[in-house]
Amino acid sequence: MLAWLHQATASEKEHLEALLKQVTMQGVEENMQEVVGHITEGVCRPLKVRIEQVIVAEPGAVLLYKLSNLLKFYHHTISGIIGTSAASLLLTMEEMHVLSKKMFFNSLSLHASRLMDKVELPPPDLGPTASLTQTLSLLREVLTSHDSSMVPLDARQADFAQVLSCILDPLLQLCTVSASNLGTADMATYMVNSLYMMKTTLALFEFTDKRLEMLEFQVEAHLDTLINEQATYVLTRAGLSYIYSCVQQHGAEQGPLSNMASMDSSSLKAAMVQFDRYLSSPDTLLMPQLNFLLSAAIKGADFSAVHGAGVPGLRGAVRGRDQPRQRLQGP
Repeated sequence: MLAWLHQATASEKEHLEALLKQVTMQGVEENMQEVVGHITEGVCRPLKVRIEQVIVAEPGAVLLYKLSNLLKFYHHTISGIIGTSAASLLLTMEEMHVLSKKMFFNSLSLHASRLMDKVELPPPDLGPTASLTQTLSLLREVLTSHDSSMVPLDARQADFAQVLSCILDPLLQLCTVSASNLGTADMATYMVNSLYMMKTTLALFEFTDKRLEMLEFQVEAHLDTLINEQATYVLTRAGLSYIYSCVQQHGAEQGPLSNMASMDSSSLKAAMVQFDRYLSSPDTLLMPQLNFLLSAAIKGADFSAVHGAGVPGLRGAVRGRDQPRQRLQGP
């Protein structure tokens, strides 16, 4: 109907131009626009009723968003024919655009509130929950519609931030609440996977740079937690947790480390043998949670951070390379 209105309005103006082409007095163009505005008044009521019927039928957020963008586009296009005067058709289209846009955001808000009403627990593999996947699918459909919209760029960009806020902010809150009862490593893994899914969805669309940057910061924070947990896991499994703690906390005024329990030369040598065994096959002491990471790149970076940065420092500390020799041997 909107396409027909556009065509009919243009035809009416062409007929008027042909009729008045011999008129040379000033103000003809303004008068023609006013006349076209009066001619199109009759379609305002049917147009409004038809659009309201679509909205009342609750077609879903995606269709409401498409309808809102379509009305915005045809309002912009037809205003070039009728002019920017207060024509009834333009006022009706603007009213329906505002209504459909309002109902679209209401639909998103309702979806978000339903998510928080029944929070899903993370699955055993610490991947994204079904509600997260469904909501990201909805976001993808909306953003695809947004990218293909014929609305002017500045108007699209203004809507974009509001769309992301309505969907992403509740999703982040949902993930945090969902992971609240998990252990530290499980929580970090689940959050990294969820944030990774959000990033891969947003990366396909324009106007997402700020949101992607924010998500990246959150991923890095949770990766730091995973790295610390993996380092602790290695220390514990290799039997070095106590030794490493002693080396880190020991002060010169406490005397030689060898006087402390389990810090004699034979104990340290035995610990280093076990630690060297780990270094020769580090995959054997990989936290189970790391195998659940969805991104191979993140998984590789996480392991490299532990093995490439934490392990050499750990090895040096235990062997006394990072500490004065007298701390281990005494005066």
